[in-house]
Amino acid sequence: MLAALQSAWSLPDVRRKLLFTAAMLIIFRFVAHIPVPGVDPVRLAQFFQSNQLAGMLDLFSGGALTNFSVAAMGVYPYITASIIMQLLQPLIPQLEELAKEGEGGRARINVYTHILTIPLAALQGYGTGALLQSSGVLTDFGFGPGSNILGTIAILIAMTAGTVLLVWLGELITENGIGNGVSVLIFGGIVSQLPQIVARGLIGTGAIAAFVVFLVLGVGTVTAIVVIQEAQRRVPVQYAKRIRGSRLVGGQSTHIPLRVNSAGMIPLIFAMSIMLFPGTIASYFITGTGFVADAARFVYTIFQTSSPLYWILFFMLVVGFTFFYTMVIFQQQNLAETLQRHGGFIPGIRPGRPTAEYLNRVLFRITWLGAIFLGLVAVLPFIGQIFLGQTLTLSSTGLLIVVGVVLDTMKQLEAQMLMRNYEGFIK
Repeated sequence: MLAALQSAWSLPDVRRKLLFTAAMLIIFRFVAHIPVPGVDPVRLAQFFQSNQLAGMLDLFSGGALTNFSVAAMGVYPYITASIIMQLLQPLIPQLEELAKEGEGGRARINVYTHILTIPLAALQGYGTGALLQSSGVLTDFGFGPGSNILGTIAILIAMTAGTVLLVWLGELITENGIGNGVSVLIFGGIVSQLPQIVARGLIGTGAIAAFVVFLVLGVGTVTAIVVIQEAQRRVPVQYAKRIRGSRLVGGQSTHIPLRVNSAGMIPLIFAMSIMLFPGTIASYFITGTGFVADAARFVYTIFQTSSPLYWILFFMLVVGFTFFYTMVIFQQQNLAETLQRHGGFIPGIRPGRPTAEYLNRVLFRITWLGAIFLGLVAVLPFIGQIFLGQTLTLSSTGLLIVVGVVLDTMKQLEAQMLMRNYEGFIK
């Protein structure tokens, strides 16, 4: 491993990519500490100490939400826009045609995704500002209706511009650095918070036993994530021999790698967004009186992370979204038609519709393992709180992101090394 790193560093172009990626991450960390105007830091700290869900969201923003910086929303509006565009492709024929046009079509869809990111960022920024305003955090000129309209606009513009800046930095990393830029930025934000979480839990409580359990659970979870992320079912494919001109071509054997977890972390993001929504809405009405306030308090209690019903609902949503997203992505690939067009077939299966049905059955069976695994990993942090307390918790989505980004970056470095006839990282 060390020899491979030394070989990678000795290559000027690879070294330049690594240094460029590191520089973009440094800029991201600086931006994460630039606060928006009108924030009371004392009340902001008190808000995050008393709100578990806000602390969980702060982990994914790399501490930017704790500072309520211009990067408080991170790149998540862009991720949301990307997911929406993916789901709209099978529903809107024009988008589906663009997706089939190759690089030019994907570039046009990417432009639409960037345009959609701006209103989503403004909407999310308004919701975040309204929540903090209700907690007395934005005290200088207020936020929302009845407040200084120019102050509200200034905060929204600052937060939206911060998200757009991070998306631009991510694309620069993709073009000139190593790895997927947006994923690398999320990875950098999460990793930057891990030392604080461990130090706060270990030094603040002195619970060595809990810290050991934390490490064991962390290592076990990471190992399981790597195994499941890399697990795949290889469906054999045979290409028929064909005469092209005076040559006989084809006849080779290959396989279709169907991944156990084709959906990645997307089901967790979907499920988390839905689980956060009822509790957030209910929090606006719990201070009143009457039936509405009583119902709001009931909903707010159910959708707390300490509620067993919350764990069950979260688990079921993750499993359901895993199947939904996997099938949507798989249908867009249209593998059966592609195989038939290129003269490929699965031994023992007729081309065309029987091949599509066979692949759907195989994918449905193996997705059960990935869906149940994602569901278990999703509720693991809440179960871990029982044994570790509030100060030491594992973020399942954070671990999935970190492990996924590390694996993807390692594979890209591996490809860079093998192109130059060096021994790679993966043995």
